[in-house]
Amino acid sequence: MSDLPIGYWLKHLDRLIENDFDRVLASEELGRRHWQVLNSLHADPGTIADLDRRLAPFLDENEYTVTPVVEHLRQRGWAKGLVALELTPAGESAHEALFAKVQDARSRISRGIDDEEYRIAVDVLERMSANLEQD
Repeated sequence: MSDLPIGYWLKHLDRLIENDFDRVLASEELGRRHWQVLNSLHADPGTIADLDRRLAPFLDENEYTVTPVVEHLRQRGWAKGLVALELTPAGESAHEALFAKVQDARSRISRGIDDEEYRIAVDVLERMSANLEQD
């Protein structure tokens, strides 16, 4: 067991996840943020403000909006709409194709971790977050 604090492991894991997703999606010239926007629009179409709110926890310090990512998806013909955004049929197809790659990445991340361990880890992190949000 490591003597390093949880903050170290949280940041380290987040960087590893970011790098892995970027590597997995690089063949499509996409990054993790592209996937997050694509997946969010697949699940629940909305405005850029909606996306910014949903994805705020994932944005880097110098990233204030997902607008550039939305514009990139529009240029590819994967997203449409000026205010209310949704995926085009091509965007839905892209989502379906990328979903398999993302599932493989998620499986790699949780290899050797059973469902109960995963749920416990998420629960602990959720409670730690709630403790700090209350203060």
